[in-house]
Amino acid sequence: MASNYPNGTSRFNHFKQTSNDLDSGIGSVEFATYTVQIPVTPDNQPAGISLQRSTSQRVEDQYASSSLFTGGYNCVTRAQLKDKVIESETSHPQMTWAKGSYCTVPGCDAQVVTDERGLDIVPCECGYKICMDCYRDAMRNGETICPGCQEPYKEMDMNEYGVTMRQQRLSTDGMSKTERRMSLMKSKSIKSKALMESQAIEMDQNQWLFETKGSYGYGNAMWPKEDASGSLDGGMGGDPKMFKDKQWKPLTREVTISAAIISPYRLLVVARLVALGLFLQWRVRNPNDDAVWLWLMSVICEFWFAFSWILDQLPKLCPINRIAYVDVLREKFETPNPSNPTGKSDLPGIDIFVSTADPEKEPPLVTANTILSILATDYPVEKLACYVSDDGGALLTFEAMAEAASFANLWVPFCRKHDIEPRNPESYFSMKRDPYKNKVRSDFVRDRRQVKREYDEFKVRINGLPDSIRRRSDAFNAREEIKAMKLKRETRDDEPVENLKLPKATWMTDGTQWPGTWVNSSPEHTKGDHASIIQVMLKPPSDEPLTGTEVDSNSMNLSEVDIRLPMLVYVSREKRPGYDHNKKAGAMNALVRASAIMSNGAFILNLDCDHYIYYSQAMREGMCFMMDRGGERLCYVQFPQRFEGIDPSDRYANHNTVFFDINMRALDGIQGPVYVGTGCLFRRIALYGFDPPLVKERDGCCSGFFAKRKKTSMVASAPEVDSQDGSIDLDNDNEEMGVSLIPKTFGNSSLFVDSIRVAEFQGRPLADHPSMKNGRPIGALTLPRELLDASTVAEAISCISCWYEDKTEWGQRVGWIYGSVTEDVVTGYRMHNRGWKSIYCVTKKDAFRGSAPINLTDRLHQVLRWATGSVEIFFSRNNALLASSRMKFLQRIAYLNVGMYPFTSIFLIVYCFLPALSLFTGKFIVQELNVTFLVYLLAITITLILLAVLEIKWSGIELEEWWRNEQFWLIGGTSAHLAAVLQGLLKVIAGIEISFTLTSKSGGDDTDDDFVDLYIFKWSSLMVPPITIIMINLIGMGVAVCRTIYSDAPKWSALLGGSFFSFWVLAHLYPFAKGLMGRRGRTPTIVFVWSGLIAITISLLWVAISPPSGSEGIGGSFQFP
Repeated sequence: MASNYPNGTSRFNHFKQTSNDLDSGIGSVEFATYTVQIPVTPDNQPAGISLQRSTSQRVEDQYASSSLFTGGYNCVTRAQLKDKVIESETSHPQMTWAKGSYCTVPGCDAQVVTDERGLDIVPCECGYKICMDCYRDAMRNGETICPGCQEPYKEMDMNEYGVTMRQQRLSTDGMSKTERRMSLMKSKSIKSKALMESQAIEMDQNQWLFETKGSYGYGNAMWPKEDASGSLDGGMGGDPKMFKDKQWKPLTREVTISAAIISPYRLLVVARLVALGLFLQWRVRNPNDDAVWLWLMSVICEFWFAFSWILDQLPKLCPINRIAYVDVLREKFETPNPSNPTGKSDLPGIDIFVSTADPEKEPPLVTANTILSILATDYPVEKLACYVSDDGGALLTFEAMAEAASFANLWVPFCRKHDIEPRNPESYFSMKRDPYKNKVRSDFVRDRRQVKREYDEFKVRINGLPDSIRRRSDAFNAREEIKAMKLKRETRDDEPVENLKLPKATWMTDGTQWPGTWVNSSPEHTKGDHASIIQVMLKPPSDEPLTGTEVDSNSMNLSEVDIRLPMLVYVSREKRPGYDHNKKAGAMNALVRASAIMSNGAFILNLDCDHYIYYSQAMREGMCFMMDRGGERLCYVQFPQRFEGIDPSDRYANHNTVFFDINMRALDGIQGPVYVGTGCLFRRIALYGFDPPLVKERDGCCSGFFAKRKKTSMVASAPEVDSQDGSIDLDNDNEEMGVSLIPKTFGNSSLFVDSIRVAEFQGRPLADHPSMKNGRPIGALTLPRELLDASTVAEAISCISCWYEDKTEWGQRVGWIYGSVTEDVVTGYRMHNRGWKSIYCVTKKDAFRGSAPINLTDRLHQVLRWATGSVEIFFSRNNALLASSRMKFLQRIAYLNVGMYPFTSIFLIVYCFLPALSLFTGKFIVQELNVTFLVYLLAITITLILLAVLEIKWSGIELEEWWRNEQFWLIGGTSAHLAAVLQGLLKVIAGIEISFTLTSKSGGDDTDDDFVDLYIFKWSSLMVPPITIIMINLIGMGVAVCRTIYSDAPKWSALLGGSFFSFWVLAHLYPFAKGLMGRRGRTPTIVFVWSGLIAITISLLWVAISPPSGSEGIGGSFQFP
């Protein structure tokens, strides 16, 4: 693939499995020791490098940042320079379409490119201002003469820079950019064919990451050697001996639950388990001979409920809490010290992923607010990069993100200046508390009013984008039609002009056609058929803080505020017919590859487009766990999900506090919480399918038969460094790399493969303690990023094309896992199955907040999707029964419960009908209500209540939240869970996929109510089972009461038992019934229709089965007494 770039030359990107350094085929090459040099990366660079960037590189960076890159399958990668992407103007130097002064070349009206500080980039010392196009023309012609002073350009070569490392200099003179970016492996041993034949070539990524006996090269992911004096060669710091006299402070602390709470809690679990066992034993030994069918159904259901309760309860035995010390994190990573004299941030980079797919279902204003909260978060600006995945390829989303980047020029400095929380403008300006509380600056009121006014205008522009795009496209399409008609007349074509039809394209602001999805679909411009698109909205910030200027009294004073913004990139992966794009999981994997090439943050935070950062220091708290001792074994840090816009009573348990505050805290005490799809901070290396460091296979159940024990070493773990000479000791098995099999795992991008080693090094904790054997040196991540160039972005374009994942392990073992609706749970399961641990981080304030459906139907369909994913997991190889020995037993139980909980719906529905059947027949599940039965029932109920009280005590939730969760457990179990089981069984057995869709809509016309969506009713087939259960139980209670009252020998015990359990069912279904009623008793007609039909059907059926005495059939002489 060849593409033309600013310097007028062609750049070729290709992957080689072998090179001249490897001599011949891989099968005949041997490697014993290597000298490995890893490129200077965005974050991982040796301390003390004085880096002077040349003019050509800065021009290249400006070109790459200001161009819209497109490409894909059988397409040439193109870069279109965009002078304008939105109609509003901006002056921030990081805006990719921001320009400087006008070009002074006669006849040219273009503008000069600017650097990261907004200053004009001039290639000549005379200061002659020349635009990019004129400069390229001068370089292409070979004259390289400045039009101003008529002297040759004096270009400083990037290769000629000095590296000072404690009196020792390392250089890369004569190396090309490609050589600097790629790992160079040079064999230092003589080939030995016998050795090669004796060792199998196998792709072992654990062995591949590190080479044998490597010296600490430029940016190498290895420890430096020690010289004779014992000092570290290279001056990288990180020697644990330096910290003998300094007290080491942990970044986190584990807080156990008080023994006064957890001990009785565990004792009650055992007591209830014993009570359940005795009760079930008694039930089996005491059948009801009068209604054996009723007894048998109830016993089967009770056995399943006991088994389901055990699966849910066992993982809750070890709950813990954790505390993160953000102040200690600042002290370690952002405080001046001998290895970091300037005090620059030594924190690793974070790439933040935001996913969206349809601007009609996910409003661009919501996504824009999420982006603004990310750009304003409290984390080193130069370490952040935000990637927005637009899976729909819509111009509306593209321009909304550009508008957000423009508004961030004002919003982000305002947040930093006045310490604003939360940093989502919509949430901040909608707060009902006093916004002026604790604000000490005298200009806060003026600044807030200005920002509020600008934000209102920003919302108007965002909401007006659809009409603006439509009007613009209509105008450009009309112009194109006029041009085509004129051309036809000039060529005197016989075809009538009226028959001329052109595709209705969607046009960008600069008058070019949008390469993504058009409003009026056309071939290669639909949601499932469009090219790859990458646009850098905000280019990488400068390394040094950039303060604003002190302006007049009408504008905000930013003279003491850092106005830099994190890098913001718009990404839309290629989609073509015939390819399985794997929905959200495929979009996430595309972002993983693109971000690895462009910024390569060691950690990844993924957020849904409606989940914004509520607490600006949330990422710092998460990083405390990753950078603490033992943090190298953590695959991700999961934050709890919190929601806004939920009705005060939380009718349908939308907050889901029982899961997030009880189950997830309990899992944190085992191997870690499950991944729930958003608000999760990943270690990039863990997503690549590598094992954690120093993992050893535990002896399994067959260890007696297989004495050989597998020894594993992780890709993301450093080889042990010998304390005497600093050499790296590896086994002979680790002296080979399956180079030829790397593309089969990660694909054919050499830049992506090179980034893996660097990401691993960046993600290590600091080596500031003797126990940190695999830590990284202090100050290793303090130097600036490399500038972007066109070849790098072009490589990212190829990595998000639809064909890249073919014949690779993406989605199978690498990245987000495919094949399930709930790809999040499966992805987390795979990591835990490899031995990784995860952490549950509950911050002081809510870390993230999002929105959730609050009306009944949308909530049921959300639960349906989750349950369907669980059924798919149960019938796949991701079933916890097939987990490896690296997963802890209680963690395995938790994942088994995730896959099995929907099947409880089958027994739950049967059990909900049993009270009505008991009332209809006059029989009960037991022969009679004796004392033994009541004692067992009382013991089981009391222990359940006491367990709930203690869970509320150690989790901090409220009793009402626990009760709402119990109610919706039954509502979801009798509707969405049953549908998910049927859907999963049909898919597994018959290969039939069915979907439950919304059919009708009514209600919700009060726009003044914040919770108007709560009363919107949308009929769905999921509602049929709960409605049927409610009607049958109500009718059963009526029939039973009438029969008992007018019976000669009333059976009050059967009535009491059946009525109690019917009331239990109806009490749980009360929120469902309330949702059917709508608002203020406005019941939809469909509810009356279904209720009447079900009541008539059941009544006639019952009369036919059990006619009244003295009658011969349905038409008998039945009369009420």
